[in-house]
Parts: sequence; structure tokens; C-alpha cells
Amino acid sequence: MTDPEQVRARLEETGYLVDEGLAVTCFLALRLHRPLFCEGDAGVGKTALATALAEALGAPLIRLQCHEGIDASQALYDWDFPRQLLHLRAAEAAGVQDADRLESELYDRRFLIARPLLQALQTQPSVLLVDEIDRADDEFEAFLLELLSEYSVTIPELGTLRAQEPPVVVLTSNRTREVHDALKRRCLYHWFDHPSFARELAIVRRRLPQVPERLAEQVTALVQTLRGADLLKPPGVAETIDWAQALDALGASEVDAELAVTTLGSVLKYREDADRARGLDLAAVLAARGA
Repeated sequence: MTDPEQVRARLEETGYLVDEGLAVTCFLALRLHRPLFCEGDAGVGKTALATALAEALGAPLIRLQCHEGIDASQALYDWDFPRQLLHLRAAEAAGVQDADRLESELYDRRFLIARPLLQALQTQPSVLLVDEIDRADDEFEAFLLELLSEYSVTIPELGTLRAQEPPVVVLTSNRTREVHDALKRRCLYHWFDHPSFARELAIVRRRLPQVPERLAEQVTALVQTLRGADLLKPPGVAETIDWAQALDALGASEVDAELAVTTLGSVLKYREDADRARGLDLAAVLAARGA
């Protein structure tokens, strides 16, 4: 892709709508082979961007889901010990006595289990999604920074494996904690904010073209109102889509306050948030949209 406008067009062909700032950031990430660090609340489209980039580039999406306690063996590679043991027993049964030969055979690539990071280095082209890096610990961050600096990894038994073509890397963070500056400096940064009404409506219409336009408008207006209600977990675009999809599944062509309250479980995931939403004048919000 030769310019940001082409990046925008290719992403929109996949159904993912981007603004000018994000299109420029994605273009620079592709051109400069720099990781893209996406930060923002849950449900605002960070993970979906990686999926859209993979589709736009015609490349496989390789996902590493981070969690507390994740280590290099879970993210990079491991050895297939059961297969190694079977090979050792078969060699012993065949009378093989050469210890050096046996050892070299045990650590052959056929026994290597490539985890997501190694898969991404060995797959050209590919899009590597490191999802929710803020859930990992400092040690894993440091390890990831080193790997992304060289796009290579050293396996003692095999030597250094280097990517012929660096993968497109997207890191996401819900900002449950601050990620260290060293990792952020290695990346291009983009903050994902909640979209405006017009943009969110366009996203819903693009993702759910079967949903009546009136229903999509009403749901978007309701979600925009809920975000201003000081909730524990404000709904993201993903929840807007879920709510519209749920109402459409119920056969609704439009929504009233009673139906909105009945289906709050599609968009709010905390009891306190649902209670606060029930105290809002949802009928007035719908009336403002011409309900």
C-alpha cells in the first residue's frame, strides 16, 4: 500500500472504518516496519484493527493473548517432550547407541512447537497481534522488547532464527496498568477513543447491514448516552454492535424504553451499571431521535 489513503480504502473494504490519524499511523507501521501500539478502553476496535489489517494484507493473523504470568515458553516455543520420549524409546529398541546422534535428533526442528511469537517470525507475511500486553508482567515486556528490536530469537539447540520479513505487529492495551516507556518508544502509538455518534452509527451500519436504520440510530444514541452516565464499565463499540444484533434477533425494527431496559444485559455487564441505566430517562433519549 503506497499511501495512507490506500490503507484507509483497503481497511474499509474489510468493513473496518478508520479516520485520517489511524490511517496515517497504520501506513507508517507498514512502511517503517514498526509495531503499532493501540491503547484505549475495551471494545473500541483495537483487536478488530489487527484482524482488518490481516484481511487487507491477505496475511494470516497470529494472536498471542497475554495474561498474568505468561512466559517465553508459552509465547515463543517449547519442545514436544512426549514425541521426543517416543523417539528415544524407538531408537533404543532399534539398538542405536550413539548418544551424540540421539541428542541431536531429539532437538531437531520436527520436535519444536512454535508458539505465536515464533510462528510470526517464521510466517511471511503475517500479522502478529499481541493482545492486552498490559496484563503481562515487566519481565515479559522486556523479553518482547528485545524480540521486536531484532525480529529474531536464539534457540540454544538450533541457533538464531531470524524473520526474513518482519511481521506486522499490533499490540493492544486496555490500560489496566501503564506499559513501560521502553516498549512504547519502540512502537508507533495510537489512542482509541470512543467514536462520535455519526462514526459509531456508520460502524454499526457497516457491520450489521441487515439491521433497520432506525434501530441502529436509536441503539447508537442510547449507547452514547450511557457513556456519559459515569458507569463502572462504559460500553464500547463492540457492545453497541451486540445490542443492535440482539434487538434485531428479537425482531425489533425500533426500540422503546421498556425494550431497552429489558435488553440491557447485551450492553452492560455490571449490576451497578444496569441499575444506573434504569434510572436514566431513556424515553427522552429516544424521543430526541424521533422515536
